[in-house]
Amino acid sequence: MSYFLGIDTSNYTTSVAVYDSDKNSVISKKKLLPVKDGEKGIRQSDAVFHHTVQLPDLIKELFNEFNGNINGIVFSTKPCNENGSYMPCFLSGISVATSLSSVINVPLYRFSHQDGHIAAALYSADTLNLINSEFIAFHISGGTSQALFVKPNSSYFETVKVADSLDLKAGQAVDRVGISLCLKFTCGPELEKLAEKSSEDLKYFKVFRRDGMFSLSGVENKCKQMLEKGKCAEEIAMYCLSYIYSAIDDTVSELLDKYGDLPVVFSGGVMSNKIIRNKLEKKYKSYFAEPQFSSDNACGIAVLASICNQRNL
Repeated sequence: MSYFLGIDTSNYTTSVAVYDSDKNSVISKKKLLPVKDGEKGIRQSDAVFHHTVQLPDLIKELFNEFNGNINGIVFSTKPCNENGSYMPCFLSGISVATSLSSVINVPLYRFSHQDGHIAAALYSADTLNLINSEFIAFHISGGTSQALFVKPNSSYFETVKVADSLDLKAGQAVDRVGISLCLKFTCGPELEKLAEKSSEDLKYFKVFRRDGMFSLSGVENKCKQMLEKGKCAEEIAMYCLSYIYSAIDDTVSELLDKYGDLPVVFSGGVMSNKIIRNKLEKKYKSYFAEPQFSSDNACGIAVLASICNQRNL
């Protein structure tokens, strides 16, 4: 039996997980960081503090369900694989993971938070075999709205960013519109419930694009105008989701024209939205993580550690 402990301390969620490579199963525990009502985010210093407080309790909770021997420990070290990618919140997980690895004398693995999202989506969709082939991956969240060309290598895979938001990230747009509608941060689930009550369907809107990149700042401005004109919250919520869908749809179409008919994998908290997911699934050969694997989690990096272990890396 081989078990890998994953620790991910992202901007909004403390996550721990154990992956059983023989059974291909995970035990996962996670907890959102507290954000004050009306706030649009959290300061990095506060994130580090809350991770430090929450990690011991989550690890205790995890090991109340798991009683095996850990064969490796893995942590998220940075947001993505780009040069200069860094966020202090990941220091909390780095500290705990390296300490535990030294104490129990097991290998230590490190991956980017984004790599973990991609792996979690593949695991959740039962398509881990795609690691051995080329595909397009979308990571759409509060901190990232990117598309990546993914290809295999001797380790697991490597990514090349091929599209990005020029300004606002999709999750930021959802939260800013949601807060204007007096929803609780993070606003994704409540905004989706509002949109489901709308008399409107998800529509396509022309979104500003430049050199393959797309802009999402317009959705916040338009939703503010709609609110000022007295439009109902349900209609505003559906417009917000339609705008984000349109940006993603245009990008998928453009990338498939460029790279060929590749599978498209979607990850990140925004992609747990069922309204957007259903529309994309009908149009493309696509794979989605289930909601618990779309949002921030430590499962993906635990799976990647197992893959590297199997390849003696």
